[in-house]
Amino acid sequence: MSGDRNSGRNHSVGIDNSTFERVENFKYLGTTLTNQNYIPEEIKSRLRSGNACYYLVQKLLSSRLLSKNLKMKIYRTIILPVVLYGRETWSLTLREERKLRVIENMVLRIFGPRRDELTGEWRRLYNEELNDLYSSPNIVRVIKSRRMIWAGHVARMGEERGVYRVLVGKPEGKKPLGKPRRR
Repeated sequence: MSGDRNSGRNHSVGIDNSTFERVENFKYLGTTLTNQNYIPEEIKSRLRSGNACYYLVQKLLSSRLLSKNLKMKIYRTIILPVVLYGRETWSLTLREERKLRVIENMVLRIFGPRRDELTGEWRRLYNEELNDLYSSPNIVRVIKSRRMIWAGHVARMGEERGVYRVLVGKPEGKKPLGKPRRR
């Protein structure tokens, strides 16, 4: 893998015998990829899509005619895949983990309120209580485990595969001068 340098900017990237034009960002299979590997924008986009999906099925989730198990199946099959699409490539910061937990807790409020034993008043469930009622692992743990599964999958690929070569390969050329960009 090599890049042509002209005044500190890559104009094209060559892999094997193919040359690719460098762009700032592009959408590939529904995921926005940037030249700086800026994941927070992609996560925001996924959260917006998941939020829109949640509000589309909110009447179903708030219905008293459906059981809690059926509502959880709706969450796992409709909302969660929309939010987690492309999760294998995400490197999460604490801020992004918190945003993911917020949307998960918002959906888990379908378990409804609980009557306080001392005062007898209805109150919202605490986040810890929601996690206890929801038997599956939380959304952040799912992302981290899927990332490990993907890394193992790539490590078992043959040397002729492009993804494997990117994982274990070393870029040719020199690093740019200056301090690295902060994340």
